[in-house]
Amino acid sequence: MKYLRIFTRSIRDSIKSVFRNFSLSLASISCITITLIVVAVSIIMSYSVEKFTKLIEKDVTIVAFISNDVADEDINNIEKQILAIDNVNTKKVKFRDKMDISEEMMTSSDVFRGIMQDWSREESPIQNTYQIKVVDIEHIGDTVKEIEKIEGITSAKYGAGMVEQMVNVFDTVRKFCIVLVVALIIVTAFLISNTIKITIFSRKREIEIMRLVGASNTNIKIPFVMEGLFLGILGSIAPIVVTILGYTKLYEHFNGHLFVSFIKLEQPYPFVLYISGVLVVIGMIVGMFGSWRAVRKYLKI
Repeated sequence: MKYLRIFTRSIRDSIKSVFRNFSLSLASISCITITLIVVAVSIIMSYSVEKFTKLIEKDVTIVAFISNDVADEDINNIEKQILAIDNVNTKKVKFRDKMDISEEMMTSSDVFRGIMQDWSREESPIQNTYQIKVVDIEHIGDTVKEIEKIEGITSAKYGAGMVEQMVNVFDTVRKFCIVLVVALIIVTAFLISNTIKITIFSRKREIEIMRLVGASNTNIKIPFVMEGLFLGILGSIAPIVVTILGYTKLYEHFNGHLFVSFIKLEQPYPFVLYISGVLVVIGMIVGMFGSWRAVRKYLKI
């Protein structure tokens, strides 16, 4: 009962303190709100970028062209050498016969059909190929070089330059979001710390009386920490509403895709609920950390 009474009193005092220093509390809540909105946007962007990056990694394919001079019985030997390369996904290596490729090209265009329909296997300049996927896309360039060293392979293509550039851009965006969020969280924690500091100074006489009547350090500290917790919860309400409504509208407006069809957005539910939970936790942690810092630094007990 004693601890429940202390807890109840701390909540009551923290709520009173928020309204007693309303202008400072409002500044802290506003800062938390802005920070958490940026956090929500960053989480959505980071998740979408990560998802899109994985999609790129999944779809990027190396096409290795086999010389027409290679005999059919030697093709299996080439495949064994490809499978022996470390970064090659051994389950994602597929041989494509030149005549199958020709058939697909003729099916896709009447122009191709008119040119290619009378070609025999010996006459066709089209090459047999291997379609190869890698385990780690960051080392795809080195893998291509290894493939091109294999005797009988004339070249290997995968869109060199463009893939690496896209991955690098997305990685930069993700890192920028993280740095921005961390910076805003630090600023918010300091602002809350200053708010609690003013509260401590305004209640200086009350704190002295509490000491004289034998109140423990814990009894004195808890209301200030609870105030920070309360500010964090209040500051998370608007970002949660903005996240749920904003992301749902965004998803519906773009029909589940962001700008282009291959950048798919996550289904709103339960995705926005997970983000909302993260925002509440971050708000509480930032609020309590700011309060704890102020109590530790300015409350000499």
